[in-house]
Amino acid sequence: MGKTLHQKSSPTLSHGVKLGNISATVSPLVTTYLEMRSPEQLLPKRCADARFQIREQTESSWRFNRDLYFRVGERWEWIDKQPWTDEQWQEYAAAPELRTFAAYYDNTLAGYYELRRDTEGGVEIAYFGLLPEFIGRGLGGALLTSAIEEAWRMSPKRVRVHTCNRDHPQALANYQARGMVVYKVEETAE
Repeated sequence: MGKTLHQKSSPTLSHGVKLGNISATVSPLVTTYLEMRSPEQLLPKRCADARFQIREQTESSWRFNRDLYFRVGERWEWIDKQPWTDEQWQEYAAAPELRTFAAYYDNTLAGYYELRRDTEGGVEIAYFGLLPEFIGRGLGGALLTSAIEEAWRMSPKRVRVHTCNRDHPQALANYQARGMVVYKVEETAE
């Protein structure tokens, strides 16, 4: 995602790199930052299917956080924590400002989210997503509603999240449909 290969008659890229008949085009990374400053902004989406449930992971398990990060994030090119050691994961998951929630469909793990209290009195939805086999079933809006509601239960000044053009194509629309508002957009070349 984000990186495309195109067949091209010229063996030279616009940057002067020769790749035979293939040129690589790397699109810029566009990161969108969203926030909610009041719980009244939330436009909830509920899942009527009782088989879909969300539960907090009350026992800290760094392996759970690590495994879900990789399983959910692989498709969307999450790379920031890929080089982490087990010790880094242990420290991250044990942090008192982190809360982790798991989504289950018919008692099968379907996705997760992490909430992290920030140093400015806010709560960030740090990671959020569904496992590939549960994407497209209409569960993302309900999962996000849960994340926002749980974040507000932590009494923050605001709830924030960021997404990018390499995330699920409906990620930004889902955040906005729940009432989150864009406050910053950054574009960086990769």
